[in-house]
Order: sequence, then C-alpha cells, then structure tokens
Amino acid sequence: MKSSKRMLALAGGIAALALLSGCASGSSGSSEKVDNLTFWLSTSTAQEKGYQDLATAYEKKTGVTVKIVNLPYDGLQTKLRESAQANSLPDVVRAAGIDPIWTGKTVDLSSIVDDDANKIDKDIIAKDDDGKVTSIPSDVTAAGLFVNKSLFDKAGVSYPTDPAKAWTWDEFLQAADQVKAKTGAKYDLTFDSSPSRLRAYMFTKGTDFMQQAKDGSFPTDAKTVTALQDFADMNDDSTMPKSVWTSGQDPNALFKSGQVVAYFSGVWQSSDFASNITDFEWASAATPADPTHATEINYGGNIVGFQNSDARGAAAKKFIDYMYDPTNYAKLVTTNGFLPVETGLDITYPFESQAAKDSFALYQKEIDAADPISSSYAKESAKWAVEGKELGTDPTTAEVGKLINGQQSAKKTLETITKYYEDHVG
Repeated sequence: MKSSKRMLALAGGIAALALLSGCASGSSGSSEKVDNLTFWLSTSTAQEKGYQDLATAYEKKTGVTVKIVNLPYDGLQTKLRESAQANSLPDVVRAAGIDPIWTGKTVDLSSIVDDDANKIDKDIIAKDDDGKVTSIPSDVTAAGLFVNKSLFDKAGVSYPTDPAKAWTWDEFLQAADQVKAKTGAKYDLTFDSSPSRLRAYMFTKGTDFMQQAKDGSFPTDAKTVTALQDFADMNDDSTMPKSVWTSGQDPNALFKSGQVVAYFSGVWQSSDFASNITDFEWASAATPADPTHATEINYGGNIVGFQNSDARGAAAKKFIDYMYDPTNYAKLVTTNGFLPVETGLDITYPFESQAAKDSFALYQKEIDAADPISSSYAKESAKWAVEGKELGTDPTTAEVGKLINGQQSAKKTLETITKYYEDHVG
C-alpha cells in the first residue's frame, strides 16, 4: 500500500474488475435510476453473513440489490487502487485503510456521523479540515491482556476483570512471577511485535508516545524514553521471550502452548481462543493502568461510499445510512462478533464460550474507560491518507528489536522512529 507483459496483465485485471464491480462512472444526471449497488469487502465467511443479512433486509425494504463481493485480504487494497485508476470503483467498500489515491472520489458521510440518532462515537471519527468524513469504522478493535486462567487458578493468584480495579504493570508482573514460580511456566508474558500493541503499552505508562504536534513533528521526552526502556527490559528471556520482537517468533502460538502466564494482544484473539484452546482455560484480564487507563483503539474496517455518479453516490450513502441505523447496526455487530462504534446498543453475542462472552464484555468496558489518546493514531492515520500522505513500512518493530538486542539506546530508537514519521507524514 514495467514491462509490457506486466502492463498487459494489469490492464486485463483492471478490465476484469470493471466487469466485477458493474458500477463504473455513469451519468451524473438526476434521472439515473439506481436499482443495484456493489459492496466490496474482505472478511471471513462467518463475518460475511452479517453483511449478507443486511443486504437482504435492505433489498426487501428498498428494492435495491446490494451485491457483496468478498475479495482476498491481501488483494483488496491493490484492486481498489487499480479500480480508482480505471474509473471503475465499487459503490461501497469495507477497506482495511484509507488510500490517498481514491479519497477524492468518496462520498461525504458527515451527516450520518452527526445524526445523534445513530449514536456513533464521534471521538473515533476522523474529519478533514473542511469537516468531510471519508469513512466510518465498521467496528473497532482494542488491545488488551489475556491470561492462562488455569495457571492462575493452580497458583491461587487472582487477577482483575474490571477496568475500575486495574493493576499497575508492576503489580501484574509480581502476580505473573508468582504464577510462574508455582506452576513451572516458562514466561510471565508474551507481547505482539506490533507498533499498535507498543502504543497501547506506552499510553498506559502515561506518555504522549507518537503524538504529532501542529508543526508536523513527533516530540518526545525523558518520560517516554524511560517507558520504552522499561518495555525493552521486560524482554529478558524470563519475563518475556526476546525472540518475538527480535526474530519474529509467534506470540499467539507461545500462549496457546500453555507455557506463558499472559499474552498482550487484542480482542480479535477471543474467537480464536474460544475455538482453538482446549488444553487449558483462558480469560481476559484488565489492562494495567500505570497510571493511565488506555488501550489502542483501531478500526476493524472502514466503510466508504464512492461518488461514481451523483445518483450512485447518493444511493451508496443511503445504504450506509441504513447500515448505521442503531437497530440494523446492532444486528450486524451481533452476527459478526464486532465491537461497535455506536454507544448504547443492547448486544448479546452468540458465542458458546463463556470466556469469549466475558472477554467481549470486558473489552467494551475497556474502550468506554480508555483515555482519548487511545484512538489518536487511528484518527491521525486516516487524516494523513486524506491529505495524500503515505507512511510506508513502519520501522517501529525493527528498531525496538535493535533496542532489545542492545544495539542502540531507547533515545536513539525513538529518534529513528520519529524521524521516519516526520519524513513521511510530517
């Protein structure tokens, strides 16, 4: 996110996409009748069902057919780029991210966001300088802590499951050390090697990690340096395995092995654990607040409408408005197991696993209690895309790996990361 043969292949792919979308730019006149829409997404078969149910209900209500095209995740962004260049975009898409190449072709969704009846959490919505809303999150994700409940129970050690009673990182590590000593576990914790999960940790430590100033810079301070060093120090092959951040070992597999007391990841793991962990009991625990109660709130997907013509743009917006009607949206998030972007919904997830039900309930509480800094990166990255800025490959994981290996200081690590960001989106 050259050769003549490659150009021919690309042209063929774009032509195929034009046929697939069935929604190339047409007449912009008001007389154009829109009786069908195309909706591109990339998701599991299980989560596609929620959108199919929504499309079926919409057709029954309006007579407009919504054709859902479920594309491979790795190819969706590329196909959108090619389609933008070929002027053959779909009417609606659930995109992984916002792309500068097509932001100018989008429908303004601000009236849907600003409609108080929809109860969309405005704190997670990115608007451009003119107030335009390019996309609305389909759902949100959040980072958080999972524990091996069987190990905690065996050791007779408790853990908080209410954000209001959150422990500090030191309190968590003391508890994890007790569990490890009494049960023979190998590590206290494993931690996704992800910039997103690192941001969550740094936010809980009360820092302003990677917050962009008005002049485009990313200032840092001694508090941030200390917090990053604290994180690196945990990667000592006792508290945490160095191999996850330095050589790409899979933290999910480590946790599932039963050798690890706890795992810092995100809500999406709940369904996986409910289906695939059978050798021990797991649970979600409150994220340490040290002193800030925070997480990293990201968008599960971005719902976008395209202005393929005046009539088609208006039709796409009507469908999106229907999607975010609280009654319809509640059905969607319940079917798909989403954390909602709307507040005040009555949702009962159809999970058979009580651990998964409890996990989703805790994550919702975590989001409700989280400091606003938790959604800062998601909003800023959306704004960068609207402004035509592209970040490229985030260097955070590689640079923190060097810090953990003792190849550079925490201060140097931050300088390298912030310079990269300033060069690309400053």
